[in-house]
Amino acid sequence: MSHIPTASQTVGPFFNFGLTTDADLGNLVGSEMKDERIRLTFRVTDGEGAPAPGDAMIEIWQADSAGRYAHPLDLPAEAGRFHGFGRLETDLNGRCTFETIRPGRVAAPSGNLQAPHISVLVFARGLLKHLHTRVYFAGDPANAHDPVLALVPEERRATLLAKQCGDPAAWSFDIVLQGAGETVFFDV
Repeated sequence: MSHIPTASQTVGPFFNFGLTTDADLGNLVGSEMKDERIRLTFRVTDGEGAPAPGDAMIEIWQADSAGRYAHPLDLPAEAGRFHGFGRLETDLNGRCTFETIRPGRVAAPSGNLQAPHISVLVFARGLLKHLHTRVYFAGDPANAHDPVLALVPEERRATLLAKQCGDPAAWSFDIVLQGAGETVFFDV
């Protein structure tokens, strides 16, 4: 008996049925946390610049302000105050906003410090596989020495930078799925 693999397919037109409706998954910090709080708004657009309305999901994973992850091997005592993981679906304008803190620097496998960043997964209708990217913060001097950012051609690095939106706590990050200005996605 031979086994034949089934064909790959996209997640289909009913992707939003599987999305989270729990808005609390967009708040990564407890009220007692004293670190620099930020609001990070994502906007997901397709290759023509149209928003991905209500059928994309963003997951984020990040370190706290001291560069520690909410994981038993890294930050067991702090995990109740900061859980470092969030998941939200986009609204009709392709947007979602996370309440979190500005992350600290974490060590790279080489031992060098990485610039503050947030790891991002993008799920959306039409994708066969979720996409991996990172959010760095525009203007952070550590960006110039980040080993991962250094792997990205200089002319494409701007697609990985969140921009401040007037209010020092408000940041925005556009995810362009394809075409001109496509966000850099990593093959991990």
